[in-house]
Amino acid sequence: MKRRLHWLVLGTALSATTASADEYAIQLKPGDGLAAVEQNCTGCHSPDYIQMNSPFLDRKGWEAEAAKMVKMFGAPIAEDDQQKIVEYLSAHYAKE
Repeated sequence: MKRRLHWLVLGTALSATTASADEYAIQLKPGDGLAAVEQNCTGCHSPDYIQMNSPFLDRKGWEAEAAKMVKMFGAPIAEDDQQKIVEYLSAHYAKE
């Protein structure tokens, strides 16, 4: 009984956190490759990571980030989608 109550409380807390997080959802800039970013990146982390890193990463930096997600974290991103993601991030979220 205690175990079920623990999971119920945990589940309620997580759903409440998710609901409040959606109130402040970041909208990524429209452009070619946005669909690839939304399909491949935002399932694992919030788009605010993109905005937070944009002052620091240029095209090579975004290429390295995409490669890291696949090689180190095992993200199942097809190579052509990786290219679309890098193109999009380089065009809209790269340091100047």
